[in-house]
Amino acid sequence: MNETDLTATVLQLVRRPDYQPMKLRQLAQLLGLSKKERASLRKLIKRLAERGEVGYVGGRLMKAGHDTQALVRPAANQLVGTFRRMEAGYGFVRPKMPGWQEDRQEDIYIPAQYAGDASTGDEVLVELSRARGPKGKLQGRILRVLQRQTYQFVGTYFERAGRGYVQVDGTVFARPIPVGDPGAKNVRPDDKVVFEMVRFPSAWHQGEGVITEVLGPRGQPGVDTLSIIREFDLPDEFPPDVLEEARREADAFQEIIPPWRRDLTELTIITIDPEDARDFDDAISLELLPNGHWLLGVHIADVAYFVRPQSALDREARHRSTSVYLPDRVLPMLPEVISNSLASLQPGKLRYTKSVFIEYTPEGDRRNVEFCHSAIRSTKRLTYEQVDAFLADPAPWRRKLGAKVHDLLGRMHQLAMILRRRRMQRGALELFLPEVKILLDDQGRVSGARLIEHTESHQIIEEFMLAANEAVAERLRDAGVPFLRRIHKPPTTKKLRELAEFVQELGLKTNGLQDRFELQKVLQQTTGRPEQHAVHYAVLRSLQRAVYSPEAEGHFALASSCYCHFTSPIRRYPDLTIHRLLGALIDGRHPHSDLRELLVLGQHCSDREERAELAERELTKWKMLAYLENRLGMEMDAVITGVESFGLFVQGLELPAEGLIHVDSLMDDYYYYDRTAHSLCGRIRGNQFRLGDVVRVAVARVDLDRRELDFRLVSPAGKNSLPPSVRRRR
Repeated sequence: MNETDLTATVLQLVRRPDYQPMKLRQLAQLLGLSKKERASLRKLIKRLAERGEVGYVGGRLMKAGHDTQALVRPAANQLVGTFRRMEAGYGFVRPKMPGWQEDRQEDIYIPAQYAGDASTGDEVLVELSRARGPKGKLQGRILRVLQRQTYQFVGTYFERAGRGYVQVDGTVFARPIPVGDPGAKNVRPDDKVVFEMVRFPSAWHQGEGVITEVLGPRGQPGVDTLSIIREFDLPDEFPPDVLEEARREADAFQEIIPPWRRDLTELTIITIDPEDARDFDDAISLELLPNGHWLLGVHIADVAYFVRPQSALDREARHRSTSVYLPDRVLPMLPEVISNSLASLQPGKLRYTKSVFIEYTPEGDRRNVEFCHSAIRSTKRLTYEQVDAFLADPAPWRRKLGAKVHDLLGRMHQLAMILRRRRMQRGALELFLPEVKILLDDQGRVSGARLIEHTESHQIIEEFMLAANEAVAERLRDAGVPFLRRIHKPPTTKKLRELAEFVQELGLKTNGLQDRFELQKVLQQTTGRPEQHAVHYAVLRSLQRAVYSPEAEGHFALASSCYCHFTSPIRRYPDLTIHRLLGALIDGRHPHSDLRELLVLGQHCSDREERAELAERELTKWKMLAYLENRLGMEMDAVITGVESFGLFVQGLELPAEGLIHVDSLMDDYYYYDRTAHSLCGRIRGNQFRLGDVVRVAVARVDLDRRELDFRLVSPAGKNSLPPSVRRRR
């Protein structure tokens, strides 16, 4: 049964009036599907659930809009939460209850014998017990798994006593999983494979899986990337109907300007992007008006013109939600014929855009905003490095760039710095943390690394994008249209209290950090000083994660009361939804926008964004471990990014290698964990290792399959031996 037929069959079934929720195994048996087809069914159900066409809760397939809460109504001593299993078999559940972490400040301890077959990331129903766990923690037992995080895993195949096994990558499962009939896939020992979990392991059963794909020999170039793509279920190939639709859009596109688009081809417009950028979705113009005001133009690729609601392109873009930027490849949200061609604002090419014109006074006060459908022809494509060189010495660049572009860059820098100062005055936060990008050779192996600096060229584009995003968000708000905002809630009271205690331990005086301006003051006071790493890392840990939601919340870090993402529709689906709403308002129509649908979409897009970041981080870690596997004893400076009772988590400053210095390897003293100071403290000599300290470490152990790296401490590197500061983007 092909995917189209299977989709039609499933939807026809769940829409029947007499349909009752059923497990996927029951559904597969009802449809007479093979083991291979069952794996396709699971992925299909996930896609249908993401689009809101069906419900999928507690492992049951339901109709869209079904009252899923009726399936799980926790009793007084029960709760629902997310499980995290430790290697020894026990685990912890983080309750999914509003205010739990703020009020109770703890997860639920689950002994190994009460964890059942729950796996890390699963949503579970827990019954609390009267007994207490280690250190007095609340204890419970898992009654049942409500929803699996995943059924698909990646690992290394091996054979023992005539049977086939897979050792799953990482530490999710301590023991290997038996796999039936491995010969069907011609798998060989030491191959990386994808397998579907048929029966999850528990304290009483070792589990069972079936191999669905052989990726290639362990260590072969490209197998690491493919393994991460499969592990995180990242979509790589586009379905045929999506590619066909993209080709039709390309065939239909003509470089002509419709009468309903404003012709901006005579304006001097430029793009500024990283040197290795593949798509260009934002461009800038800036004029000085006769009244002395600025007229900023932010021109964003009109992706909505090519990707229409309910189309195959829209279906796939929504499913992906974001482009994924892995170290050695990009998995785009849209086919390249659109992302790198039709919608990309390439220099000299006629391109369709949505433009935001913002008029500012010389002091940076916003006076007027106008939106329109437009057509532009980018004058010049510049890189951040070129703009930095221009800012350092503008004169020689006049001949290289031409007078118009040269003068435009000067104006852009002047206005951007005015807007930046005003944003800081309203309490925006800026963190300076080391960000290192790995460099790869032709085989995808690490060849080196370089520090990414957040320079004034980055700040210019950032300020203009922030201005456009705010202007669009306020326009939608004023029109009474529900939309996907980019929200960033303030830190919890508990986190701020802990942060204040930590800052005071460093000897910094504050009037309390409940006021955002006090928090900003602490960041500014420590920037460029020895305490910078410690304070900025501590602030980062105190902040909540920014997410997409239609809730009328502001963006704490940006000090913005109304904010959305509008400026990157080529690579982010939320931006595309904003374009559609804004387009309707430009046309004089009141757009349809459903709050309930936006809540579901916001959660989906936030989850996809987090998945993309985790995949990038895991692949970077994998490549770094492969690089260090034959470099035991290699020394580097590293910053302490986490402190626990069992040791110090550190990240290299020359290379982005993340690992652990185990407390048992600190032989010079007996150390205890000081939670308030985020530090390990020596009982005898009084040595102290704090969050943000820079230390000298050496590679002690590398386990590529478990993705573990252990360092040993060589010596403190000295508080003043810090690299140039860079800003990590939020």
